Amino acid sequence: MFSEIAGSLPPVLGDFMPGAPIGDRAAWDAVSDDMRSAVIRDAEAALGRPWSLIKASDYREYSLNGNRSRFEALYFSRRRMLNDMVLAELLEGRGRFIDAIVDGVFLICEESGWQLPAHNAYERGGQRFALPDTEQPVIDLFAAETGALLATVAALMKDRLDEVSPQVVARIEREVRLRIVSPYLDRHFWWMGNGTERMNNWTAWITQNVLLSTFVLKTEQDLRRRIVGKALSSLDAFIKDYAEDGACEEGVVYYRHAALCMAGAMAILDTVAPASMTPLWKAPKIRGMAEYIVNMHVAGHHYFNFADSAAVVEPCTVREYLFGKAVGSNVLAAFAARDRLSSGHRHLPEEWNLWYRVQELLVTPAVGTEPKPPDDMFYPGIGLFVARDDRFALAVKGGNNGESHNHNDVGSLTVYKDGKPFLVDVGVETYTAKTFSSERYDIWTMQSGFHNLPTFGEVNQADGAEFAARNVHTEFTEDQAQISLDIATAYPVEARVRSYRRTVTLRRGREIEVVDIHEGDLPAVLSLMTCVEPIIHHALYFEGLGRIDLEGAGEVEIDAIDIDDARLRISWSSRIYRLRIPFAGTRLQLRIV
Repeated sequence: MFSEIAGSLPPVLGDFMPGAPIGDRAAWDAVSDDMRSAVIRDAEAALGRPWSLIKASDYREYSLNGNRSRFEALYFSRRRMLNDMVLAELLEGRGRFIDAIVDGVFLICEESGWQLPAHNAYERGGQRFALPDTEQPVIDLFAAETGALLATVAALMKDRLDEVSPQVVARIEREVRLRIVSPYLDRHFWWMGNGTERMNNWTAWITQNVLLSTFVLKTEQDLRRRIVGKALSSLDAFIKDYAEDGACEEGVVYYRHAALCMAGAMAILDTVAPASMTPLWKAPKIRGMAEYIVNMHVAGHHYFNFADSAAVVEPCTVREYLFGKAVGSNVLAAFAARDRLSSGHRHLPEEWNLWYRVQELLVTPAVGTEPKPPDDMFYPGIGLFVARDDRFALAVKGGNNGESHNHNDVGSLTVYKDGKPFLVDVGVETYTAKTFSSERYDIWTMQSGFHNLPTFGEVNQADGAEFAARNVHTEFTEDQAQISLDIATAYPVEARVRSYRRTVTLRRGREIEVVDIHEGDLPAVLSLMTCVEPIIHHALYFEGLGRIDLEGAGEVEIDAIDIDDARLRISWSSRIYRLRIPFAGTRLQLRIV
């Protein structure tokens, strides 16, 4: 798909400018007063803080105890502070942030490694080394982000930085070549793609930032062509793992690092090789990838979530709007423009990618009429069913347990009523070494028993692509939407379950019905996850939401789960609840009203 355009590239590949340089005062003076005030306020606060000190022992902590958050706080604070001060200087143009900017640039350039400790490896799933090797740089997500950040600083602020010393931009160029450009050309990293090997968000995310670094700096034509050749091959390796429907198996959070970064890479290529991406922008698969986020939206900041995604997601930015415009999707462009207005921090103070933040200040999306609600949808590529009416929003996840960022959740359902979470997917805790290790499924949030799924004698679903839904059928009519699937094959043999047919029906304007019929040798207990404590009185009552009528159930148990993890607290309050509903026989029916 992407590699097909390699032969039609122009003889000269142009430069890429990631925004307006500091000398373009008209562009920067046109930024709205509220955005200007917010950026400058953050930069002034940053001036009063010391730069973080990163020691070798901080880097080594991940290898010693698996904690990655403490090092990453030190690492990202430097990049955000530099972001803040660069943006403020671009807006003001008075020089008061220049000294601090130079300090930040040199601090980052003098780091021994730009890759995170959790990613300090040369092979996929290979040994993580305790300290970086300065002679063999690793290009991970954030090494590439760092290269793009510094290259963007150089491109937008070169004239002012040269007034301090030509060595500032020269140092940036040298470090980006040594740590990003040269290893990109000279080594094969797993995320570049290798035959049928499955890729994930890393491929598009890193490729975008390598392209940005290459075309923002003054690189040679031969080098540019070699970079583009590898980048096109990697983008093909990335998109091959998407079904034609465009669904992102990693969830909404990773859509922004996957499909949206692919769009960023395409935008760069379209600039340096004008109109080269025109046929691809029109491809139905890429349009489907673009509109996926709209179809996952429920209400406000709530989205249907699965895998390592969260239920509450930050609002859209200019990036989604530009993706919608590029693929000709008025649906996405209108949704993104409206959704962006719901953000109280449109200057993106937590973002470490400077290009994204520059776009946010310089591009103003056209906000039209209220976008229409998304339609019912079935994504056969990942087995994801979505249906809605005026009150309910329902999602059922089929697929398999071998997907990227997988949770063992085949057959789980998520229910919102009046825009409020009713039956939930908990999400994922703050990442540690355990999250991406052989012990991943020892973590409770990854287990099917903490999704809206059954266990059999305490046996959960197993991980791996062979553990999948079978015999999936869907139907959408004016009166109802229905999915039926057998999830017995998502469980290992020790579950001793021969069949488990789940049928979920949205009867529009009335109710959601779940009918589970199973045949097996062990007691079946259905778990339901909710963020509202139920009251049991003949049925299950949820204050402010509704009730669930049960038929064929034994005595219900309720477990309270305290939530103290920072990542989970973005979506949930301090406590959620797990209901354990035993089957009285072979059939259990739920009516959600």
